[in-house]
Amino acid sequence: MNASGAHTGTGSWLIQRATAGVLALVLPGLLVYFLIALPVDFAGWRVLFAPLWLRVSMLLAGLALALHAWIGMRDIFMDYVRPVGLRLALYLAVIGTLAATLVWLAAVLWGVA
Repeated sequence: MNASGAHTGTGSWLIQRATAGVLALVLPGLLVYFLIALPVDFAGWRVLFAPLWLRVSMLLAGLALALHAWIGMRDIFMDYVRPVGLRLALYLAVIGTLAATLVWLAAVLWGVA
């Protein structure tokens, strides 16, 4: 018997499926919106990203993608990277990259309007 419990992976599995569901719903809608608008200059891109619903959708998709990527990368590192120090360094590198990317996305999205 494992001292950490029998269902430690259930939460990760549910988050992975939930974020996949969010991405499956949000990304096709955003793609259609972008293809219909198809801006050709900077002013067109500014108008495209002006609606609040679009910026919130983009940030939600970015957050879902970052969480989905983190769980996948964490599981890969747990399964295939045996040295604990290297695994910790890889965890920190992925977390830092994903967090910086989300901050950058928010800054870009809210800097447009």
